[in-house]
Amino acid sequence: MLWIKALHIVFMASWFAGLFYLPRIFVNLAMVPPGSVAERERLVLMSRKLYRFMTLLAVPALALGLWLWLGYGIGLGPGNGWMHAKLLIVALLVGYHAWCGRLLGGFAAGRPMRGHVWFRWFNEAPVLMMLAVVVLVVVKPF
Repeated sequence: MLWIKALHIVFMASWFAGLFYLPRIFVNLAMVPPGSVAERERLVLMSRKLYRFMTLLAVPALALGLWLWLGYGIGLGPGNGWMHAKLLIVALLVGYHAWCGRLLGGFAAGRPMRGHVWFRWFNEAPVLMMLAVVVLVVVKPF
């Protein structure tokens, strides 16, 4: 079980690295001047590659987490309300990941997107969710 847990942590940390960095690229994309085609295409290419890579990292992170939860019974039974809260946040993270994919599609298609300030705030969501998950898993407040 400890190997599964260690790999889960490594893949989660790696997935989060992408969740932290991709929206930062979106900030830069939102700031590209209208005539800077080469800069825009370079940032879209970087975003596409990062999104693919972070998706490949998310799959084993989620699979290993599921294995720990159902295979080893971590978080099952009474007094494990923290696991329900964690699973809700994981579902929000998967939704955030998908939302990043939709935003990337908009940038790639050249559709008008939100401003860089909005993307700066959007970039903070995974930080807050990671903080919440770590507190829930370590402290197990309920």
